[in-house]
Amino acid sequence: MRIKTEFPREVRVIEHTWIPMPDGTQLGARIWLPVDAEEDPVPAILEYIPYRKDDYLAQRDALRHPYFAGHGYAAVRVDVRGSGSSEGQLLNEYLPQELEDGVEVIAWLAAQPWCTGAVGMMGKSWGGFNSLQVAALRPPALKAIITVCSTDDRYNDDWHFKGGCFLASGNLFGSALMHEWHGRPPDPKVVGDRWREMWLERLANPPFIEDWIRHQRRDAYWRHGSVCEDYGAIQCAVFAVSGWVDPYSNVIPRLLQHLDVPRRGLIGPWAHWYPEQGVPGPPIGFLQESLRWWDRWLKEIDTGGDVEPMLRMWLQDAVEPRTSYESRPGRWIAESELPSLSVESRELFLSEGRLLEEPGNGTPLSILGVQSCGADAGLWVHFGEPGALAGDQRSDDSASLCFASEPLGESIDLVGYPSVELEVAVDRPTAFLAVRLCAVLPSGASALMSRGFLNLTHLNGQDRPEPVEPGRRYSVRVSLDAMATRVPVGARLCVAVSPTYWPWIWPSPEPVTLTVFGGSSSRVQLPVRAANPDDERLREFDVPEVAEPLAVVPLTDEADGGGYMSTVTRNLATGEITITGGMDATTGRTASAVVFPDGLELREEMTDTYRIVEGEALSARIDCWRVTSLRRDDWDVRVEATATMSSDAEMFHVTSAITASENGERVFHREWITDTPRDGH
Repeated sequence: MRIKTEFPREVRVIEHTWIPMPDGTQLGARIWLPVDAEEDPVPAILEYIPYRKDDYLAQRDALRHPYFAGHGYAAVRVDVRGSGSSEGQLLNEYLPQELEDGVEVIAWLAAQPWCTGAVGMMGKSWGGFNSLQVAALRPPALKAIITVCSTDDRYNDDWHFKGGCFLASGNLFGSALMHEWHGRPPDPKVVGDRWREMWLERLANPPFIEDWIRHQRRDAYWRHGSVCEDYGAIQCAVFAVSGWVDPYSNVIPRLLQHLDVPRRGLIGPWAHWYPEQGVPGPPIGFLQESLRWWDRWLKEIDTGGDVEPMLRMWLQDAVEPRTSYESRPGRWIAESELPSLSVESRELFLSEGRLLEEPGNGTPLSILGVQSCGADAGLWVHFGEPGALAGDQRSDDSASLCFASEPLGESIDLVGYPSVELEVAVDRPTAFLAVRLCAVLPSGASALMSRGFLNLTHLNGQDRPEPVEPGRRYSVRVSLDAMATRVPVGARLCVAVSPTYWPWIWPSPEPVTLTVFGGSSSRVQLPVRAANPDDERLREFDVPEVAEPLAVVPLTDEADGGGYMSTVTRNLATGEITITGGMDATTGRTASAVVFPDGLELREEMTDTYRIVEGEALSARIDCWRVTSLRRDDWDVRVEATATMSSDAEMFHVTSAITASENGERVFHREWITDTPRDGH
């Protein structure tokens, strides 16, 4: 990575300013812009997120926003209402108030004397979501967005539900994360003596999961903010970006296919990162790519992008599976239109454990769900940390019904969305399917390529779950995640089907026996891409560049126990499987500990534990723990959040708590207990 310290325009920083909202609430902002912008105005680029401009994301902001400012833009970081240094309350994700505030911020930016009146919006994760959602409100000054690691469908493709299944490792993880983050106080250096009053108000806010778990169907709560409800509402240019091991890669082809605006897509090998820091590698010069986009749509400069392919993807090689990679072998490919003319669907039929080119007999195969199936799934969302990726699938395969092809006589490129049609029966009224597409390599290792889920109670609609009739044969279709993988000669394709997938999916109330009927009614549709000579003529990406890093002092490193870990343990006496991710609370090893240039010390720790006992569906339990301390001179605060989830046959049980202390003395503690009926889950 190349660090740039000199730019075409000299940059100045407005460390903090207030942006007023119509109701009198003020949002905190930091602005980087050319020193002469009032004499020579520039377009503005907004990043609008709740992740604290003054500490938590200050290091990342320093790499990106001065870079844009040095190339002739006003780069603006705004804390969402109720977060960081902004006033007000943050009660959940993407509420109408947040989006309306975003529209007001854009209007305020466009009216500043240093702005030309053209505004772009960008962000990753939360900021990618609200970039799409604010764009759908059509602020007049908003000309283009860059959305990274986001989704167009908050119900089916976020950390809450997938295929109608309740994402166990997404919901509680996310709620505990947000509860602790948004329970942190504003910085008294920024907001003054009001900080304690603002802090206590935030601490009293309920955890987000209270709303999430009440809405187990795809209802108006989830349709709000899901731009797939009306793609036509977006009228500005869209650049959509993700990575193959990020949970949000599905949205890229969908947006490109359904939007009717200038658009571009990019999918690399990365996890939940911006691509200039992308892991697994290779990273790319994404800030340069972003500048080309902004120059075209905010400055109306012809950068040549209009004649480039609509979508670029990293075609990764199916390699020996590991739980982390420094880099994934592969190459860049591109498509100029979607659906792609280079991709054709190839059918293989499921029969007696095999994938056949012609339908075999309909002999049924059955399996009683193994509760630990999914232990090798990897984390739902991650940043490429050691232990975070899905590893060798042989253990999960042994707990599934598997259907494998003959060894491939030639390599094939699978690019797009696979799908699996099945004729199935289950013996319980509540059940789901987890379907994986793997490459079984000549070594015998099983490499995960794609997966999908289906809640069988949603067969008549995700807004009206109905019990499954035990023993009845159902014809179903399971859509798998988008992929781009080259499968080598000698590998076998394998479809694995199971009625359990812990800890990704919360288990059905009772152990489920699943039966799959082979023959013509059960098949996999594979998106097979033909070689395209245009791939060899693609423009190379630049070497990653960033602005000068913030001069923080790290207090821990990997050798001292900092960083992420993930472990799986099995108690052979009790049958309990325990999956732990995050930090080791016993040793107190810290995930992050740094001192900022102004003397602020930030320490963060976390642990997530997922437990289940083999054969006991109702034994599933999740425990999340988060703690952060902030210290500067005589200001010393600590916030600790915990969350626990379990269930019985009828109800979900969630307990969340938050505790805050100042200078070692407790100033706040509250517990929320939520018992919610299971609604088709």
